[in-house]
Amino acid sequence: MPSGLHSSRLPSSPQWSLLGCGALGGVFASLLTQSGQPTRVLLRDRHRSTLHPRIDFTSLEGHTQLIAIERGFISQPGQITRLLVVTKAGQVVSALTPLVGKLAAGVPIVLLHNGMGIAEQVVQLFPHNPVIAGVTSHGAMQGGHFVFRHTGKGETWLGPVNEAAKAYAALADDLGAALGQAGWDEQILARQWQKLAINCAINPLTALYRLKNGELAGPRFADVLQQICVEVADVMQAEGQPTSSDELLRRAMTVVELTADNYSSMYQDMEQGRETEIEAITGFLLACAAKHGIAVPVNQGLYQAIKEKR
Repeated sequence: MPSGLHSSRLPSSPQWSLLGCGALGGVFASLLTQSGQPTRVLLRDRHRSTLHPRIDFTSLEGHTQLIAIERGFISQPGQITRLLVVTKAGQVVSALTPLVGKLAAGVPIVLLHNGMGIAEQVVQLFPHNPVIAGVTSHGAMQGGHFVFRHTGKGETWLGPVNEAAKAYAALADDLGAALGQAGWDEQILARQWQKLAINCAINPLTALYRLKNGELAGPRFADVLQQICVEVADVMQAEGQPTSSDELLRRAMTVVELTADNYSSMYQDMEQGRETEIEAITGFLLACAAKHGIAVPVNQGLYQAIKEKR
């Protein structure tokens, strides 16, 4: 059978069901499929009437190919073995809500989004499912309808949000087979905070000033980046996450250098007129700061600026 025409013969219950097919979802669906792991994307019903071509995927090395992938719809999801949620942070709960009562107890839910404060809501929605939080630094861009480019190789870590999730460390091995690396960390909360700190530093500034990540390395942003990291470190310490502003700044600048030619997800969202993840990133930080009575004026100002620009 010619390549690309086998999609109808894919298994009826793929190994992975992906909820969300934006930039990161499209790249991960492509990489999982290429690694031989049957994968399906679950789309909203409004996509039923739209053309569903094969995924046009460009790898890190610049190789472009068309990838056949099964699609399903959220209203009739069929059997789900494991669910990987790759929507934007603000869409996670609304995207998962139609599956309440349809997702079998025990099916693991893997959340892979920026920001924090979402996983706890998912646990409330699905009290009988293992909920796993993930952080990733892979770069991805969407160039059109089902056109995706892998723009940067990064690290991916998964870890348990609830007790039931602790039995699913093997999911990281399967993801690692597709991504080149993925690890399991029982203390995923610490990694989530580290990722949040980096996002607080990079995303609002690149979105507001319409910059590539690498442009933050110049002297123009040195002071504001330092101030952001001081404020985030104060909040993290109050939350029981030992760190220092110098460590956070070093981590952020390492990411700036490694992703110098990339545009942050918040920049891409602003440019495309999409909802940003500012609530789950800086908004989450502000809520934690308020809880502890900590002043975070620089982050507050960036939050307001992003909200006003949308």
